[in-house]
Amino acid sequence: MVIACILFVWSPVFAQTNKAEVYQGSVNVGGLERTYVVHVPAGHGLSKEKALPLVLVLHGGGGNASSAARISGFNAKSNQEGFIVVYPNGTGRFRKDVVLNWNAGNCCGYAMDNNIDDVAFIKAVIDKVQRDHNVDRKRVFAAGLANGGMMAYRAACELSDMIAAIAPVSGALNVRECKPRFPVSVVIFHGTADGHVLYQGGEPKKLFERLRKRVDKPVSYAVSLWVRSNGCSPVPLKEQRGSVVRETYTGGKDGTEVSVYTIKGEGHTWPGGKKGRYPGADEPTQEISATDVMWEFFKNHPKP
Repeated sequence: MVIACILFVWSPVFAQTNKAEVYQGSVNVGGLERTYVVHVPAGHGLSKEKALPLVLVLHGGGGNASSAARISGFNAKSNQEGFIVVYPNGTGRFRKDVVLNWNAGNCCGYAMDNNIDDVAFIKAVIDKVQRDHNVDRKRVFAAGLANGGMMAYRAACELSDMIAAIAPVSGALNVRECKPRFPVSVVIFHGTADGHVLYQGGEPKKLFERLRKRVDKPVSYAVSLWVRSNGCSPVPLKEQRGSVVRETYTGGKDGTEVSVYTIKGEGHTWPGGKKGRYPGADEPTQEISATDVMWEFFKNHPKP
């Protein structure tokens, strides 16, 4: 990863959301000005008295920071539980805030076509937020939807020294090589009827994505890789409630785990969240809240 230069710029635009502080920040990575939105929970503001966990939420392909916040509902969770949430913006061919993507390996769009260094961007965002706030460095986490879930996987592969746990939602681990230097706990959410990123892997069923000739790896590939990398037991604990099947692989190094939530009949969604605003978007199940579950998972899996 070659980075010509990384310069930091902070442009606070403060707003009140239930007395929380929300601002847009920017970093210059390799000559590109990249932006992100920070939500500091109510009652904390810019105070550095208490070290807070940090959660990065990566939007799906074609989305942006605003869509990630709306779909996931993480701002409310941040206020309730007391952690900082950051919504980075990908890159795109048009205005800075529309039709944005991540370079997550074999996907997607502008970011992949132009080999955008999104790993360097995520690292720069973490570094900058840690400088601006009192962040608990043992509790830095990343979640993402679809292309953002793919990017969360890639970030864990390459930034395992910084990220304690990830939560990919409807994503695939498509990088050519994933050899994390440190254990990373992983919780996965994926529907069996996802037509954009197939649970069993292969080419997407949706026409637009098929035009790009992308082939995704199955959920089982990501599970096997992280179970093996973390040194977890290969035999999962299995539980089913309604259409949700949970498989948990325990006993990993430094207390790491791999947990998979398979939602039978579910499409390309953030379970328990809001529906996407694109044509043909699937309706998310309310049988489980991915946001609630992943936060509980994050709380229990800090760095040692």
